[in-house]
Amino acid sequence: MSIVVTGATGHLGRLVVDALLARGVPADGITAVVRNKEKAAEVLPAGVEVRVADYDDPASLKDVFRSGDRVLLISGSDVGKRVPQHTAVIEAAKTAGVAQLAYTGVLGGPDADFDLAADHKTTEELILASGLPYTFLRHGWYSEVYTENLGPVLEHEAVVAAAGEGRLASASRADYAAADAVVLTTDGHLNKAYELSGDTAWSFAEYAAELSRQTGRTIAYRSVDAATLEGILTGAGLPGPFAAILADVDLAVGRGLLSATPGELARLIGRPTTPLADSVAAALKA
Repeated sequence: MSIVVTGATGHLGRLVVDALLARGVPADGITAVVRNKEKAAEVLPAGVEVRVADYDDPASLKDVFRSGDRVLLISGSDVGKRVPQHTAVIEAAKTAGVAQLAYTGVLGGPDADFDLAADHKTTEELILASGLPYTFLRHGWYSEVYTENLGPVLEHEAVVAAAGEGRLASASRADYAAADAVVLTTDGHLNKAYELSGDTAWSFAEYAAELSRQTGRTIAYRSVDAATLEGILTGAGLPGPFAAILADVDLAVGRGLLSATPGELARLIGRPTTPLADSVAAALKA
């Protein structure tokens, strides 16, 4: 039996591997499923078993899993392609007879009505239909989605969003990775869904105020409508369909769909989640 992490060289995947090691899992008890073996050698700790497979190539997944494995399916990043990709992983896991299939979905699960959530909801339905023992890890937003892209914000001295006064309960990627590792290494999580989010929801006006405090500059919050935001994003080089998805997420924030603070993330990791201010400080230092 091994703990298998798919997408293990991605931002979240490598943190999950680190969190598993921190919990005492030996390196040879972890299997990293990656597309690029050379990248894996650069970013993953020595001793972790690497298996090469691609979500887009079902045949490559045929021998990735073993009976009794605990598997973390990290959702793909190609919006619109994720359902067939995830289907390939689910079918390979079922054929192998894994003991647990954990999936990183989205906060709110079936109640999340924004476009980016559609693939996640379909994936959860596919996992349920497979009959595999599952754990749904419904991740809220990562603070780094905002703090890792501070260049334009500082250049224009403005946080621009179409969320109005909506609030967002984000946490750091490392927080979510730690929770994922707990679920993969302890018992009592089968056939359960966890709504994971930060301890405190914040508004974009508060985010701008925190940036102002830490930089000593006046950073304003500019609230715009979705069409205006799409225009700004496409003007910055994002493809139109992706810009529309991001604007739709902001509208979901405005409706309160990403503001829930049930405390399940903090309970799983046994500590408070990382405050937004800490993520801002880390990004500014970097």
